[in-house]
Amino acid sequence: MNNQNFKAYLAYIAVCVIWGTTYLAIKIGVTDLPPFLFAGLRWITAGIILIGYLFLRGYKFPVKDDLIHLFIVGISLLGFGNGFVVIAEQWLPSGLTSLLITTIPIWVVIIEMLLPNSPKINFLVILGIIIGTSGVVLIFWNDLDKIFNSDYFLGILSMFGAVVVWVIGSLWSKYKKVSVKPLMGATFQMLFAGVLQVILGSLLGEWSVFHFTQDSFYAFAYLVLIGSLFGYTSFIYAIAHLPVSFVSTYTYVNPIIALYLGWLVLNEEVNIILFAATALILGGVVIVKMGHERIKTKNKTAQANRWKYRKTSIR
Repeated sequence: MNNQNFKAYLAYIAVCVIWGTTYLAIKIGVTDLPPFLFAGLRWITAGIILIGYLFLRGYKFPVKDDLIHLFIVGISLLGFGNGFVVIAEQWLPSGLTSLLITTIPIWVVIIEMLLPNSPKINFLVILGIIIGTSGVVLIFWNDLDKIFNSDYFLGILSMFGAVVVWVIGSLWSKYKKVSVKPLMGATFQMLFAGVLQVILGSLLGEWSVFHFTQDSFYAFAYLVLIGSLFGYTSFIYAIAHLPVSFVSTYTYVNPIIALYLGWLVLNEEVNIILFAATALILGGVVIVKMGHERIKTKNKTAQANRWKYRKTSIR
């Protein structure tokens, strides 16, 4: 293994660990701080630091069309997607929120099926959706007695909103490409999301109750420096030097770390049903991805055969 690959694998491990710990940091932060200002100031601070670094490195800034795209993706994924997660963690355990976020690839497939000219799906994709969804049902079946609790219900509603807008942002990002470097794109997404969240927090009167405690300040600093700056730069480095399909497996590791840390640090409940639900959800996501890989391989083979036929016909 050469030095570059070694660094890439270290970056991948960092993403697996760091983004698994952010749910705990968010949970600690929203215990004392209002959600929108807490999240918004995190993104703005990280974005300002990153944009200064990229400017000094001579990175190309986005043009107008790119800015519109980055604005839409930023407010979808980070502004409302992450914002709703932060809101949900006021009432839900950090491990549970991370587990629900893991289902996003499944919902992307479901919603994409409803779009015009949507890609075909196969048996594996359908099987993965069924297995993953059954894991979500198992979670709520386990907590059926809590669902009618108003706070718990608001948390579930917030997580549903997070998943929906995250899927919309993901699909938009998939079909609309930009001409800037990924890290520059991520920086502007942070800034757009942060400004939106601070505006929302201000309109909701959050400044009157915004007071750092020692724990919330440490959580905020951790999310800015480690979760955003080190996490994103590690992710960009990893996908630049390793297969994207391999790097994307960090999503399977994050909830396991989040569940363990929630239990270890905050004494959040972890039981056999939650472990079973975790296995079903992660298994479902893996099967969906396997199904997609088969579809892509089949499409590439068909395209290669068509090209081969065209060359033969020309002769």
